[in-house]
Amino acid sequence: MDHLDQLEEKSIYILREAHYHFKDRMALLWSIGKDSTVMLWLVRKAFMGQVPFPLVHVDTNYKIPEMIRYRDEVVKDLKLDMVVGQNQLALAEKNTFPDGKLTRLECCHVLKTMALHNTVKAEGQRLRYNHLLQKYEIDLKKEKFQTLIMGIRSDEEGSRSKERYFSIRSSTDQWKIETMPPEIWDEFNTDLDPDQTMRIHPLLDWAEKNIWEYIVRENIPVTSLYFNQGENTRYRSLGCYPCTQKINSTAKNAKEVLAEISSGDLANVAERSGRAQDKENGNTLEVLRRKGYM
Repeated sequence: MDHLDQLEEKSIYILREAHYHFKDRMALLWSIGKDSTVMLWLVRKAFMGQVPFPLVHVDTNYKIPEMIRYRDEVVKDLKLDMVVGQNQLALAEKNTFPDGKLTRLECCHVLKTMALHNTVKAEGQRLRYNHLLQKYEIDLKKEKFQTLIMGIRSDEEGSRSKERYFSIRSSTDQWKIETMPPEIWDEFNTDLDPDQTMRIHPLLDWAEKNIWEYIVRENIPVTSLYFNQGENTRYRSLGCYPCTQKINSTAKNAKEVLAEISSGDLANVAERSGRAQDKENGNTLEVLRRKGYM
């Protein structure tokens, strides 16, 4: 097996282990980006073309419109089930960075971390979409998720390199790095207290280059935002539009993106260099993730 085959095999093993232990109360967090889209592809490989649990999307109301269009297209084409969570109170009160009331870091916590917590714990309003994109309210008492599959990678930023494949969160979704047990010989901790949750990270060993290698090899469709569409710019990392800038690039397809990040102009440029919230202070993402961020 080559390196991509080895990465794929381990990710599928982790997905199947997670499903064995948590199948009745698990979901896949789908950000619509390249990593979680590769994760969706791997889930379908692991389970014979099926996705045996819902997708969860946290909608900040500030996603790039093309992301939402692509999201709905994939849900319909693959006949998926999706839960959309949103901090509707914060949006109604205009308690956000674009409205001038919060810093970028605070806005991420309110619109992403708090929305994710309420969605997982079923403590806030949310909608469920079936594959026909028909919206309907769900029974919050029956729709709690104990486990979330996430497409994070250890190479993307510093705090993620401290993660585990099976990562426990407290009753308030806090991440306590210092108490994470080691994972040796692919032996994972799957024991949870009733009020705890688990986050599963099957892509932890993948690098950005591996993601694009796999997209090229498997011919995985991703949102067109990753490609130059005539202005010699594109997005390298996707987030909310007030806090995400394009990069200069001529790459028009996945093969050209792979060439750029492997040995081209972007080989020595940080992947998240276009994400403004990362620049507010040196440990922004670790602060957010300790509080329950993705």
